[in-house]
Amino acid sequence: MIQRFSVNYLLLVLSSNFVFAFLPGTALARTAAAEKPALADDSFKATDVFHPLVPGPVDGQIAYVTARMLEQYHYLRQPFTTKVSEKFLDRYLEMFDPFHLHFTQADLAEFEPYRTNLDHLTINSHRVADTRPACVIFNRYVQRVQQHVAYVDELLKTEKFSFDTDERVLLNRKEQPYPKDLDDAKKLWRDRLRFEYLQEKLGKLDAKAKPAKADVSAKDSGTKTHTTPKKSEAEEITDTLTHRYHRNLHTFLDMDSDDVLQVYLTALAHVYDPHSDYFGHSQLDSFAITMNLSLFGIGAELMSEDGYCTIHRLLPGGPAAKSQVVKENDRILAVAQSNQPPVDVVDMSLNKAVQLIRGPKGTEVRLTIIPAGADSSARKTITLVRDEIKLEDQEAKAKLIEMPDAHGQSVRLGVIDLPSFYASFDLSNTRGKADPRSTTADVASLLNKLKQEHADGIVLDLRRNGGGSLEEAIKLTGLFIKDGPVVQVRDFDGSVQEDDDTDPSVAYDGPLIVLTSRFSASASEILAGALQDYGRALIVGDSATHGKGTVQSVQPLKPFIRGAAAVTNDPGALKLTIKKFYRASGASTQLKGVVPDIVLPSILNESKDIGETALENPLQWDTIESAKYDRLNLVAPYLQELKKRSEARIAKDQEYTYIRQDIEFFKKQQADKTVSLNEKQRLKEKEEIDARQKVREKERLARAESFEKVYDLTLKQAMLPGLPVPTVKTNTAMAKLNNGKSPRLPALGTNGTVAAVNDAPAASVQLDEAEDKPVAPDAALEESEYILSDYLTLLPKGNLVTAGHPAIP
Repeated sequence: MIQRFSVNYLLLVLSSNFVFAFLPGTALARTAAAEKPALADDSFKATDVFHPLVPGPVDGQIAYVTARMLEQYHYLRQPFTTKVSEKFLDRYLEMFDPFHLHFTQADLAEFEPYRTNLDHLTINSHRVADTRPACVIFNRYVQRVQQHVAYVDELLKTEKFSFDTDERVLLNRKEQPYPKDLDDAKKLWRDRLRFEYLQEKLGKLDAKAKPAKADVSAKDSGTKTHTTPKKSEAEEITDTLTHRYHRNLHTFLDMDSDDVLQVYLTALAHVYDPHSDYFGHSQLDSFAITMNLSLFGIGAELMSEDGYCTIHRLLPGGPAAKSQVVKENDRILAVAQSNQPPVDVVDMSLNKAVQLIRGPKGTEVRLTIIPAGADSSARKTITLVRDEIKLEDQEAKAKLIEMPDAHGQSVRLGVIDLPSFYASFDLSNTRGKADPRSTTADVASLLNKLKQEHADGIVLDLRRNGGGSLEEAIKLTGLFIKDGPVVQVRDFDGSVQEDDDTDPSVAYDGPLIVLTSRFSASASEILAGALQDYGRALIVGDSATHGKGTVQSVQPLKPFIRGAAAVTNDPGALKLTIKKFYRASGASTQLKGVVPDIVLPSILNESKDIGETALENPLQWDTIESAKYDRLNLVAPYLQELKKRSEARIAKDQEYTYIRQDIEFFKKQQADKTVSLNEKQRLKEKEEIDARQKVREKERLARAESFEKVYDLTLKQAMLPGLPVPTVKTNTAMAKLNNGKSPRLPALGTNGTVAAVNDAPAASVQLDEAEDKPVAPDAALEESEYILSDYLTLLPKGNLVTAGHPAIP
């Protein structure tokens, strides 16, 4: 029995979604073999050999401990009842077959006894769960997918694809019943294949319409190349779809019992709420990497390409880049640990290959590769020593934007892009100790740089921020207020803990806007909600944030697993919801999120598939008593005027005219869930979309020349004196503030170290004619800049936080 639950890491992150829908683009995976039992129905020939899975040696212990933890330590304290068992079965089926394409009514009837017995099978007096249902259901699913692929192979050989009827296909069948039998399933599979075939056909027509780039490599070199007969369009489409379907089949053929357990226990956790998850060993590693923004490995981004683990990009400063031997597009054939024999990774799941390549800092790994561009028979063995790799592209970064205001005066605005609330996270320390990470320290460094460069106001961009560390959210909020409650956290028993900023120092006391979206979640909502409650910052963005108002903790399962297997295998960890959080005002962000002071038009505002309300089994919204804090009142006195100016600007802004048009188009698409299989109709729809896009591109290119200087600041650059070479942004909507008459600004940097790297001025870059298309402006960010510019004209000058203006109790 589990004696005590230790809360080691309080987290505020969106849940991982382990949905294995049979759809194009899924990565490959490898499986372990097991004894092959008879299949339920052999009316179709299997396209690949599959050895049905059986539970692993410690799966029962892991499942038992996970279930008991969910019962005893989840916020709901909900017993594993028959009702939970029913939802557990449904959720597990949905994990594999969310669009109800594969399992038949006969399959469901066979699985029906599990509906009221998974509770007894999982929690019993032996403290070892019976996880055979996980494998039985998975094995049946793989069988159905094999039959699906075999049927597609048959259709691609025999079907004459024509698209001249009024047929329509429903792609999202989530609310539809499962097929009655295989004949019913075949109808669905045929419809989907016809949709995919038409998609490929339309894509080829589109490619023909675009000017082709000449391939002069062989011609210029004088090298004789072996030419193969050109395939017909139908043959090319058949090859593409065949490859796609078989690649997706291998996703499931290559899964092992650990992968299946991962899906099974995550399905159980999601019955309690959508943000509780079971992490297997590799998933736990990936989660730690996300939190730490670092990993231990060779410093290469890998991708799966035709069965090969291929090097997509080398990360600067990593062992692979430093070796000057590893190159992009090298294909890895085998991986060996130090003096151990190599392991073949061809056709291995990318996730498993990555696990072999990663390892503790200072250890040796040997790669057998086919060098990029070499004959497939070429081989090279490379020895690398693993090191810590920092994921700098995912850390906080900033821009200093120099632009004219409404009166033609130069104004400097800072924009801080914060993708997550990262922090040091280490449950096992088995792969080496990463350097400490702190979101707050990084943002403070960027704030200091922006203040040194005389930024008049700052936009904190949280639109991509799905959350992270609770502690970092509290500390980061403290950079903008003196002290006081930031968030209130309620336990399962109703007890409330107030988490305060206790540091009276303020890193930035100037004008502040927080930019949010429907994807801003959890820790982002704590910060935005607190700064809104205090009246410290103006919140701008989509109609509401995500609406995740729960706190998770990650608990390793190894201390609870008995026997030798616990010593040799990592049983993973459980991330489960243990608390709910509330704003200082007492309002929960759960389900409702944070509603901005100024809402901007956005397609995301209309989507029914984004946000906490779109997830299954979310916790409910409620309120508690407000904490005591002093309101700074820096927003309310100016809000109506700021709204008025913003609405007037948006009404005349051409980009927002386009956004309004896109919203209406999206609403129609969302209402009609089917897609036409009539080629002429689809071509007409595409031509209309293309024509509309060309009109927009032409209008953007014709806009009056206007410029703003943008200085991109990484954390490293923030530590250097001066500024890097700026980029000059043209054809922006900034002309609204200056009547299209802003002067051309020189692209000169004051940061000598960075400027020395950029010998060519930005204006000298030449664009290929085919690529000379204007990029759609970031309308929300630009409007936030204009709102901030307006805000600067309304706010009193000087220290806004500690100047002693009247506070509202």
